[in-house]
Amino acid sequence: MENPPRKAEFLELIRQSRAELDEVINQLDPKSMITPGVAGDWSVKDILAHITWHDREMLNLVRAHALVGSDLWNLPLDQRNDAIYQENRNKDIKNVLAEAKGFCEAMMKEMQTLSDEDLQDPGRFSDMPSDWQPWDLIAQNTCEHYEDHLADLRAWNAKHTR
Repeated sequence: MENPPRKAEFLELIRQSRAELDEVINQLDPKSMITPGVAGDWSVKDILAHITWHDREMLNLVRAHALVGSDLWNLPLDQRNDAIYQENRNKDIKNVLAEAKGFCEAMMKEMQTLSDEDLQDPGRFSDMPSDWQPWDLIAQNTCEHYEDHLADLRAWNAKHTR
């Protein structure tokens, strides 16, 4: 996505992308969700917890209208992903599923408060660099991020559907 989208289009893009992700996940039984091997050693549960961490971070960004968030952002990508994995690896699948749904719903609700200008003007978010685009940051951590993981999840789903 190269041009700044209008809010309605952007939210619909996120909704559609998330619906695709949820459709794949909803076809799996809980046992296959906790089995490692979807992406390296990660299970569906691990991927979903990872995605949820990003949704929560975007919820905080939108809620605060500020570039706020976890100190894990200061780590290189692989280290950050490993830290997110370590934070969530012992969580029960039911808790991960509930958190995923809850944070996604809260994020989408909070995003309704944004205007087209909010999505395009970094000055509307405290501490956001002036060369960043809020919509692009949000897209990287929502719809684009969901797409990043869908291929692995679809392949796993093909082997493990109910």
